[in-house]
Amino acid sequence: MTMLDDLTARGRAFLGSRHAIMAGAMTWVSERNLVSAISNAGGFGVIACGSMTPALLDAEIAATRALTDKPFGVNLITLHPQMMELIAVCARHHVSHIVLAGGLPSGAAIEAIKAAGAKLMCFAPTAALAKKLVRSGADAIIIEGSEAGGHIGPVSLGVLAQEILPVVTDVPVFVAGGIGRGAAVASWAQMGASGVQLGTRFAASAESVAHPAFKKAFFRASARDAVASVQLDPRLPVIPVRALKNAGTEAFTAKQREIADAVDRGEMDLAAGQLAIEHYWAGALRRAVVDGDVEGGSLMAGQSVGMVTREQPVAEIIEELVSEANVALASRAPPIAVAAA
Repeated sequence: MTMLDDLTARGRAFLGSRHAIMAGAMTWVSERNLVSAISNAGGFGVIACGSMTPALLDAEIAATRALTDKPFGVNLITLHPQMMELIAVCARHHVSHIVLAGGLPSGAAIEAIKAAGAKLMCFAPTAALAKKLVRSGADAIIIEGSEAGGHIGPVSLGVLAQEILPVVTDVPVFVAGGIGRGAAVASWAQMGASGVQLGTRFAASAESVAHPAFKKAFFRASARDAVASVQLDPRLPVIPVRALKNAGTEAFTAKQREIADAVDRGEMDLAAGQLAIEHYWAGALRRAVVDGDVEGGSLMAGQSVGMVTREQPVAEIIEELVSEANVALASRAPPIAVAAA
């Protein structure tokens, strides 16, 4: 039993994994190969359902289960039009943990997840919302800072953790956003986090199916290259997306202007415009991850990308994080007093 084990005992027990290190659910990346590799290495993998149909999710869970006998979870987007069918698929496979993201979950969704016997994890951007989600049935909370890759909120993890960790203590709280080294894992655990969630380091791992060109872009990038998208028109609220700056990020700005003009001309309503913006990101991410279009696609990455310098096996990444965390904890431990003879 290590110092990190002691600090993260609650998170490890909740996840059922050797280490309280979760993987962020990344569309096109968090599939059977990466998820099973993370769980087999002692972490906790999470399938990114994204826009999958129930049939596709059914096949992905089965394929993941064939590659690991360790626990893993499924991330579902609350706005998915077939949410209840997706929950039913998870229930049939006895998925142990379901992560709901992308908005407030409905009471029906929460009830169905609890009825299936799965543990429910929800993202919370504020302490008040975290408490509300716990009252509604969430078994654990994830707080994700603006340093993270992909869709992000406006507040850094450093501030969110100070706000939420001291007051949300009745369920495990996992922290995410900008975590790249074990010393940070140690710090969050000492601050009261039950565990951590990482995405960017795993996205560029050896087991990640992301295109080699996508990974190489990570290896070349620094923290300042991972920038958040800008909203041009207040009528079309855009959840900021953090990605490596390239022609694709500039194209998104142009796309917003194009959609706003179409709304002005009466060619589409605001709802259709919002949907078109979200569709842009889905397509741009696929072009980068699957096709390797590192110029026109979306290279979603967190600010920890500067710490990703080479392709490593998942097991090596997890071992490195744990070792670094324990070294950091040992160096911070108070000296043992020696009684005088």
